[in-house]
Amino acid sequence: MIFIQNLKETILGTKLKFSLKKISELLYKHYGQKAIILIDEYDVPLDKAFQHGYYREMVTLIRGLFGEAFKTNDFLQFAVLTGCLRISKESIFTGLNNFKVYAANDLRYDEAFGFTNKEVKRLLADYHLEEHFAEVKEWYDGYHFGNADIYCPWDVISYLRDFQYGVAQKPKSYWKNTSDNAIIRSFIDYAGDNITTKLETLMAGGSIVQHIEENLTYDYLHSSEENLWSVLYLTGYLTKVRDKDLTDSLPDGCSALMIPNAEIREIFETTVSKWFDDSARTWNRQALFQAVWNTDCSRITDEMTKLLRKTISYHDYLEDYYHAFLAGIFAGAGYIVESNKEHGEGRSDVVVYDTENSRVAVFEAKYSKSLEQMESDCDAALQQIEEKMYAKEYEDEYDQILCYGIAFFKKRCLVQAVKND
Repeated sequence: MIFIQNLKETILGTKLKFSLKKISELLYKHYGQKAIILIDEYDVPLDKAFQHGYYREMVTLIRGLFGEAFKTNDFLQFAVLTGCLRISKESIFTGLNNFKVYAANDLRYDEAFGFTNKEVKRLLADYHLEEHFAEVKEWYDGYHFGNADIYCPWDVISYLRDFQYGVAQKPKSYWKNTSDNAIIRSFIDYAGDNITTKLETLMAGGSIVQHIEENLTYDYLHSSEENLWSVLYLTGYLTKVRDKDLTDSLPDGCSALMIPNAEIREIFETTVSKWFDDSARTWNRQALFQAVWNTDCSRITDEMTKLLRKTISYHDYLEDYYHAFLAGIFAGAGYIVESNKEHGEGRSDVVVYDTENSRVAVFEAKYSKSLEQMESDCDAALQQIEEKMYAKEYEDEYDQILCYGIAFFKKRCLVQAVKND
């Protein structure tokens, strides 16, 4: 049975290998003209194969398919292939006749990768939507290819289509629904401090300087951090900063990268941030939980600081960030978590219930503007807990009530507990 199965797979692979060449021959016999072959996203099958464990087999198939279709095909006029990653190191293009590669930074075809300002203005005029140019530019422009500023064509077309049929009256993200983010998601799972810091810089509107490796193979994508930024650039998550906008000279072979537009920024702020949050929930937090219930403030401070350094923030560490961080620590860990609920004479930030063991932890957090201010802010949080009697309503229902004041500054925290009389 194994032999028969292998034989069937071999026969199928052989048929697929010659399929494009055979179609070209049939078209030539019918129309009397050589065929033009257009292949979009040629690298997607390789991506899927990499994700599902048959990458080597797919490389072999595509190498054979392209070799027959583009090298020894007497019925071919020419072919055009497009894709995000140039998988040249797998030799799938080896030996192809007159094979030319044009990357996004090639000056000869810089306007061929999307719509230009002029083209978008004409499209909007055709739909009588000229007054929407500014928002379309903000959301879908910003890609810098060679000397050209380019709009994502799929987004512009989708935006116009939705307006035509009354589906939407303002810009939204179309691109993320067409893109497979599995590669980038896999990097987030083990992102180190350096990657996290650079993502925060990008999401805050800054740029990072990186070497871009355009000749990647899926087998070695995770071999270096450099590959992550290359993938983000090549797949449209990032674009190069214009030469005229650079404030400093760049090292040889490096580029300054930035988020291109509002659409991609939204993807980073939602999707990428959520990936970090999801990843954070897989970290072992048992030491932190034990410290909370044992009133070990020193250990709580240490464990929370470790978690802070693994999370991502892009809004200058505002209070909402810390509030979400604090509530998220206990979410999905078997506890009931409430935030900003009315307690006593005011509002505590986060309350964590361990109903099975009849105990509750109340947290009041403060955002410090300097490292030196953390201790006084922590004291202020404790004073607020006592003055506003946050713990009082739990006295009849819970055996143990723990109250903590926390001060946050960037990716540091200080935790102190209300002392029981």
